[in-house]
Amino acid sequence: MTKSSKTILDPEERDRLAVEQAVASWWPASLVNKEERISWWREARYGCFIHWGAYSVTGGRWKGQPSRGYAEHVMRAHKISLDEYKRECIEKFNPQQFDADAWVQLFKAAGMRYVVITAKHHDGFAIYPSDAYPFDIRMTPFQRDPLQELKDACKRHGLRFGFYYSHAFDWEHPDAPGNDWEYANPGGDLRLYEGKGKLWFNEHPELVPRVADYYVDQKSIPQIVELINKYEPDLLWFDTPHKLPLSENLRILKAIREADDRIVVNGRLAHGYGFDTFSDYVNTADRALEIFPCEGDWETIPTTNESYGYSADDHTHKPAEVFVQLLAKSAARGGNVLMNLGPKGDGLIDEKDRTILQGIGSWLAVNGASIYGTQKTPLAVQSWGESTRRGNLLYLHVFDWPQEGKLVLGGLKSHIKKAWLLDDESAEHLAISRLNYYDWEILVPEQASSKYHRVVVIEVDGEPAVHPGRLISGSQTTTLRAFDAEVSKGIGYGDGKKGNDYVWKWTSIHQFVKWRVRLNHQGVYKLLIRMSAPGPAYGGSYAICLGEQRIPGQIAPLETAAPMQIEHKVTLAAGEHDLLMMPVSIEGSELMRLHAITFIPLSTSQEQKESYVEVDTTDVGN
Repeated sequence: MTKSSKTILDPEERDRLAVEQAVASWWPASLVNKEERISWWREARYGCFIHWGAYSVTGGRWKGQPSRGYAEHVMRAHKISLDEYKRECIEKFNPQQFDADAWVQLFKAAGMRYVVITAKHHDGFAIYPSDAYPFDIRMTPFQRDPLQELKDACKRHGLRFGFYYSHAFDWEHPDAPGNDWEYANPGGDLRLYEGKGKLWFNEHPELVPRVADYYVDQKSIPQIVELINKYEPDLLWFDTPHKLPLSENLRILKAIREADDRIVVNGRLAHGYGFDTFSDYVNTADRALEIFPCEGDWETIPTTNESYGYSADDHTHKPAEVFVQLLAKSAARGGNVLMNLGPKGDGLIDEKDRTILQGIGSWLAVNGASIYGTQKTPLAVQSWGESTRRGNLLYLHVFDWPQEGKLVLGGLKSHIKKAWLLDDESAEHLAISRLNYYDWEILVPEQASSKYHRVVVIEVDGEPAVHPGRLISGSQTTTLRAFDAEVSKGIGYGDGKKGNDYVWKWTSIHQFVKWRVRLNHQGVYKLLIRMSAPGPAYGGSYAICLGEQRIPGQIAPLETAAPMQIEHKVTLAAGEHDLLMMPVSIEGSELMRLHAITFIPLSTSQEQKESYVEVDTTDVGN
């Protein structure tokens, strides 16, 4: 391997040179077989993320008290010394209930197609026998290799297999970023070498050679190469790249490509200088339940509760339907879901996690064709839910079932050859009719009759042709999420976690958020603006321009970060409109955080019928 240079370079020059060297040499060659190596990952769409290690024996508790934050961060949260961590966690890690076959059978029954497990997390402890750096599973009473057992089980049951490796954050190593309670190391919570919002390797570039030579070259890269040679993984997953300079992250990626160029690598290893990632795909934020716009290949990593490692005190487990819908939302946008669970220290998987996995698996056993191997949908989000695509088949994921059995599909110009329910074994065709040039009506059973959402399949004639924009329903609530809007330059996105599905950094009166909307009927609607304005940094006035209407409003700072709703009543004419929201004045540093705008129809069905817009359909099929 190439040793890092002892020369201390200006931070910007250091990373710029690293990027230039990568682009001029090994990086383009790494892209030659990218399509080949990532094809299985695109097809899979759904995998299992496992956070399991010596920390699991604590259940997220330390000395009888619940730990702060993620359970797998117990060492960091309580500033536990390495000696005490060895005594209380490593020497007590003896998961005799671990059964690799039972795990993999559960994952496969849940519909998962690949597995990623923590080979080394931030505590620096390897849960496999590592000759490259022997701080590992042999220090425990367990004396087995769970990674080999899990790999073998995955191979027997047809699942792809990979590792999470904490390459940049290590609380065991005396020269690695992170541990500042025993060592005077950078990258820790005390910020010994960095101010708020700053990075240690830019503030103190003289520290980089020590970290590079003694940690990256003597532990991180050797163990990663060892994992590749020993287990031949399909995927390597990395995190916290901001703990190391880009130059070091690129050196690690280069070592991976030299060892085995068929391995898929996630996007958190190395990115910057205009590159979303130098590896194979990007990741959303942790624990996201809504998806901000992502281009190309991407993956989101939800958890069954709110911790990645096992937490005995975290009972915030979400119902299976939340994840079923997240699978549909992600596939609709061309992404994967790598769903996390944290097994217990004894090797068993929490019963609450098992119940969630079984629920997802029961839905996928029937509806898997609407997820696996699908492409990003060409259709806009619908009032009732999402859609996915496979060739000339469109899968309509109906989250909100139409009460009268009339499902309106908006924005499809193509002719529909036939439609059916995916969970109907008889595949009986549903009655379909064209409402106008852009929209269709599909007659479905009046009751959903399913614990989870149902999927309607439509076969279109040839390549799907669509009309952009959102159809505002005259009978169902329509929510325009800020994540699905067109936004001005400079506006940012929240991370998509619960309550964080907003756009923000709205600092100029020249910035806007816009949706293209369409109505087939004139209608009266309650318009709800879901927003938050946490503190004095927010405030001002806004205007919503919708057709010829201008709807003014005022934002006042709130004492809480929780979203609230502002209500307006509007009458909307039939036709197409730009819904434009922009500031009139900004009284803080920014206007607000906008989550969504919702339309709730108030018109009667008779009023809608009388205002129906007739559209010439003589040139389209019926």
